[in-house]
Amino acid sequence: QVQLVESGGGLVQAGGSLRLSCAASGRTFGSYVMGWFRQAPGKERAFVAAITWNGGGTYYADSAKGRFTISRDNAKNTVYLQMNSLKPEDTAVYYCGATRTMLRVTSALGYDYWGQGTQVTVSS
Repeated sequence: QVQLVESGGGLVQAGGSLRLSCAASGRTFGSYVMGWFRQAPGKERAFVAAITWNGGGTYYADSAKGRFTISRDNAKNTVYLQMNSLKPEDTAVYYCGATRTMLRVTSALGYDYWGQGTQVTVSS
């Protein structure tokens, strides 16, 4: 089992940047594929980015390509989401998730563990 804690959210103006962090408990962090999702009010949880166990592979939603970068530091049990050129439509609660497989890495249904989320608000 793994516990996840997100941080780094906040209020930023359009065009600004934020870096989200997700710290994981336990000694098996490197055995999990990690993903970032976001959920805006009244909408379903949507895929943002994912990274494989050793960081060798990354995947992005079209809305994140070219602006967001996912990375991980297995020595620190942490996954990051660097978000640049933020837009008001990026406003949401951002969640990190952990899964042992790549089977449904772009679907929230494919993840076994979730953090509590961190709010990102982008003002225009």
